[in-house]
Amino acid sequence: MSSAIASSSSGASSAAAAAAGPQPALEIGGRFPVLRVADGQWYPAEIVHKRETADRANSQEYFIHYLDFDRRLDEWVGIDRIDVSNPAGTLESAGLDPLASSGGDKTRLTRHQKRKFHEIHHVPQSVEEMDAATAALEREHQELTKVKYIDLIQIGKYEITTWYFSPYPDEYGKQTKLWICEYCLKYMGLEKSHRYHLSQCEYRQPPGREIYRKGNLSVFEVDGKQRKLYCQCLCLLAKLFLDHKTLYFDVSGFLFYILCEVDRHGCHIVGYFSKEKDSPDSNNLACILTLPPHQRKGYGKLLISLSYELARVEGLVGGPEKPLSDLGKVTYRSYWEYAILDYIQSHPSCTVRDICSATAISRDDVQDTLHGLGLLQYWRGSYDLCLPQRTVQEHLLRILPRKPQLIDAACLQWSPLYPKSPKAEKRVRLSASSLEVEPGNRLHEVAVLHKV
Repeated sequence: MSSAIASSSSGASSAAAAAAGPQPALEIGGRFPVLRVADGQWYPAEIVHKRETADRANSQEYFIHYLDFDRRLDEWVGIDRIDVSNPAGTLESAGLDPLASSGGDKTRLTRHQKRKFHEIHHVPQSVEEMDAATAALEREHQELTKVKYIDLIQIGKYEITTWYFSPYPDEYGKQTKLWICEYCLKYMGLEKSHRYHLSQCEYRQPPGREIYRKGNLSVFEVDGKQRKLYCQCLCLLAKLFLDHKTLYFDVSGFLFYILCEVDRHGCHIVGYFSKEKDSPDSNNLACILTLPPHQRKGYGKLLISLSYELARVEGLVGGPEKPLSDLGKVTYRSYWEYAILDYIQSHPSCTVRDICSATAISRDDVQDTLHGLGLLQYWRGSYDLCLPQRTVQEHLLRILPRKPQLIDAACLQWSPLYPKSPKAEKRVRLSASSLEVEPGNRLHEVAVLHKV
């Protein structure tokens, strides 16, 4: 992975010198070091697109992609932030140390270290690492969504920098900033239109039934078929922060669960998740988002716990649609670890089947989580559930003190909006039968070990 160019003074001087005289028009596809304002470092980047501006000092802006970084960091920059004296765009050709920002450690990473580094820093998988079919789809997706025109949105009291392209219709998709009503999610291109709309908008909460209320948090269930326009606006908003979201307009087959903070002015959206009304794979969640101003408050795990609580009410065992995004993997892995270890603590003689039934987490997700925690033991061609007290206590001391904010089942007032179809009932029976003990399947029939 390309590291930041730490010696910003050298890059700044070359960029300033280049900006002093007439600037050549930079071509799309060119690579240059670019100053990232967020951390004051220079990074190699590729020019993806350009546009004319009304600014005399910067008559053109360039949309750039920082090489080997997630596309959420892509942004529009002026010529004053581009080191045009280094057209190669490489770290070494700029005369700067590419390893300086990592403390000067030039040791080559092992495959395991590289994988862990990529997981921690959310480095996306490159197209070259994908299989042929997935790579072709990824290239098509990147070509269709490579340029993000909307830089900012104003929703409620928050002005938020967007991460990705979203297909807002007509001229709204080319605006640099959109104003969005936090109650009905209608989008506008002018601030005065937004102010007028707020004075006329009758909404003060999502247009659905309230199914959960505890403290200042509330959850509303909205049917995509009954409230099509609201759900379409919600999906367009979510796409600004989700790279691979494909659901925008065909929302009739989905239910949306909107998490809000409630005050005397109304219910302010902080996040949501959606799920199919009749999932062929028994998925309890299709898409999940916490808006950036409300991230790192535990709302992601709260929404995940709600999806599993609804599944328990329906008698389902399942999980989210795969594959998960990079941030989704981190949040889900943390939730699975907590839910499984919390159950093991109160049921020390449990089996994998017990864990699945109690938590509504699918067998594959339970197995993967236990394996990551070192609680599955490979023996004679199969996996055994092994719970040595010392290992379990170490994990409990690490995870349980940081108890996440989860759904309080006593505050949930919910019943399924639609009865299960015969096909869905059959899938539930098959899902339950898959948890039965099978001869030779040691993963489900082995006794729990308590040896240290």
